[in-house]
Amino acid sequence: MYLVAGLGNPGRQYELTRHNIGYRAIDRILKDLNIDHPKSQCQADIHQGMIGSHKIILAKPQTFMNLSGDSVLELVKWFKIEKDHLIIISDDLDLEVGQLRIRPKGNSGGHKGLESIISRFGTSEFIRVRIGIGRPAGNLAQADISDYVLANIPANEIEVIDRAILSASEAAQTIINEGLEAAMNKFNSL
Repeated sequence: MYLVAGLGNPGRQYELTRHNIGYRAIDRILKDLNIDHPKSQCQADIHQGMIGSHKIILAKPQTFMNLSGDSVLELVKWFKIEKDHLIIISDDLDLEVGQLRIRPKGNSGGHKGLESIISRFGTSEFIRVRIGIGRPAGNLAQADISDYVLANIPANEIEVIDRAILSASEAAQTIINEGLEAAMNKFNSL
């Protein structure tokens, strides 16, 4: 069984923000696989389904970004997910807008959701699919970075971000069906 968790913040005011790209990637996977019937469990909205012959849990933690690790850890324990079957999808400031990067482990890069997961798990060894949102120009304070990630995606970036979300959905499915190496070879070059 695999757990694919997309990071974001609950609430309508955050739906179209840069920081909710992980949620949107989960929505895209749900659409691709025609999965419906969500339920609330372990502080997350979850859907269960299949990718190929693999059972999957698709989750959107409802704990707000900074506490994502609480929900993800509960889900991993409840469903007995192996660490190499945990896939986290998130936004990334250090990648160009729309760029995709898959990694088997790594640091948080300052991402509060990833920091929370690493802190709760005590390890950074879990698969992550990162979608680039770019970094704002200048040497900004943390408050300015927060404003940037919580701002709605500007019109001139929507098409690029939508393509990246589609690629992230395909990447998660490739990881599950063909393996991490195959997904990295295919998607890290985009």
